Amino acid sequence: MAEEKKINAIIATDCGSTTTKVILITRTPEGNYHLAGRGEAPTTVEAPFDDVTIGVINAVTELQEITGRKLVENGKIILGGDPNEGADLYLSTSSAGGGLQMAVIGVVASLSAESAQRAALGAGAIIIDSFTYDDGRTEQDRVERIRHIRPDMVLFSGGTEGGTKKHLVEMAETLLMADPKPRFGELFKVPVIFAGNSEALPLVTDVLGKKVDLIKVNNVRPTMEEEDLNDAGQAIHRLFLEHVMAQAPGYEKLMSWVSVPIMPTPSAFGQCIAAVGEKEKINVLAADIGGATTDVFSSVNGRFTRTVSANYGMSYNICNVVKEAGFENILRWLPFESSINELWDMALNKMIRPTTIPQTARELLIEQAIVREALRLSFAHHMRLAGGLKGIVRQRSVAEAFEQKGAAVINSGDMDLIIGSGGALSHAPRRRQTALIMLDAFEPEGITELDVDSIFMLPHLGVLSSVEPDIALEVLHRDCLIPIATSLSLKGQMQDKEVCAELTINTPEGETNYKLYPGRLYRFTETAEKLFSFTIWPDREVDAGEGPGVEYEKKARFSAVGLVIDTRGRPLVLPEDPKERIRKNRSWARAIGAFDLEEES
Repeated sequence: MAEEKKINAIIATDCGSTTTKVILITRTPEGNYHLAGRGEAPTTVEAPFDDVTIGVINAVTELQEITGRKLVENGKIILGGDPNEGADLYLSTSSAGGGLQMAVIGVVASLSAESAQRAALGAGAIIIDSFTYDDGRTEQDRVERIRHIRPDMVLFSGGTEGGTKKHLVEMAETLLMADPKPRFGELFKVPVIFAGNSEALPLVTDVLGKKVDLIKVNNVRPTMEEEDLNDAGQAIHRLFLEHVMAQAPGYEKLMSWVSVPIMPTPSAFGQCIAAVGEKEKINVLAADIGGATTDVFSSVNGRFTRTVSANYGMSYNICNVVKEAGFENILRWLPFESSINELWDMALNKMIRPTTIPQTARELLIEQAIVREALRLSFAHHMRLAGGLKGIVRQRSVAEAFEQKGAAVINSGDMDLIIGSGGALSHAPRRRQTALIMLDAFEPEGITELDVDSIFMLPHLGVLSSVEPDIALEVLHRDCLIPIATSLSLKGQMQDKEVCAELTINTPEGETNYKLYPGRLYRFTETAEKLFSFTIWPDREVDAGEGPGVEYEKKARFSAVGLVIDTRGRPLVLPEDPKERIRKNRSWARAIGAFDLEEES
């Protein structure tokens, strides 16, 4: 498709809360697509500029200087015309101003409100609060909170078809008393998407009257056994463009420039993950760990799920991670003795100075221990939200109209590919450290590829995948994802065995045989050829990915770290004795080459 259109250049921007990032993708004479350059500039959605396009033009101008290709003229991006300048497509995502911020109202937290949360998250929203009839708050508390948060829109759910109406009316009265105001456009009404019992709609409309802009969509929980998120997801995305983006400073001008509608950054990120899973027929897990939040995305057996852990981040919310994980769970990952005071001091310093980076190896190891727990907690949250409503029909949405059916139950053993994104993973001093963090946090089973997003291109490629999926996937594998390791993780009864498996690796240099012992990490480094094959013979009570005692041969690839074999078992249990635990952590770090611990105290 791309060849017929002869797309020579594509510009994609991501307008973040602080930085606007831009990439240029160009077509080579051979017909391949690659990343030609990247630029960035401060986002200008707030005072004194109040025009997001200023930051966009500044970022594209920097890209023009880097690449030597003329991209800007008279304060606008050049589109069409000369194949040697400008671009054929201009695409954009946005999380400026905090992204799409929503409140969710439901009746029962574990039913309608949970379904509404899934719909909002799948459409790329950040849920700033959820209100339910059974949340334990007083009506006054709910009113004051709704007034304070100023959501971009509200998703109102509750009641199966033919079910409760009384509770929906009472929650509508709470919303009426709160009289919420939008963040942007003071003269505009807050959009309220009603996705509850349709029989209650006339009553809810009578209560809310003309105070809000009420939009009716299909019930997200029409029966106790069924969930329908697609209609609500489409409405969220449409209202994001019509109400939120249209009122944000400069976005009306930006929307007139783009070739396709602007996507929320998380929605575009998820679109890319879903495209990889669907196109390559693999199960994918991705985690983007930031300063304030950790987003987790999965595409498993064709089903997409996104969750946001809003309190787990590595700067602004680092203390929340420490509090939720507990000191002992963080200290258990350290290859040296430490204390609660040292850990707490480091976390507080990071919270009040969020742009600082570790200055010593000791500080780095403590920070990476916290990263493990942030990822572990976020993944556990993701599995809980993705694993509900088993055995029923479910429809979901990614951006617009991405529909799937069937129940999704997520676990580590499902994953063929795990992608890490965010500074703590993408910019670790050594790729081996990233590999060890991902092994510890996600505990993959069987054969799993571990990759990192090199320069946070997934949102750009996600919006591109909505119009040119082949180009997006080509650039994704060529320039975005860096393979860091092939993981082979064993589980089962291993600790009481002398040898838990035998392994043969076949490379162009020949065949090598190994005995694998329990409780260890093994790393086999790159050979002259990146492709290799191996055969593993696990003990009859040990599962290497195909079932207990099942041997198999597989082709795989070497990568930045190599082939990593994990015989520590699943679930991963660390020794209770502190000295033994430190010894184990040091031996695992040495085995994978994460740190030169012999030289460190």
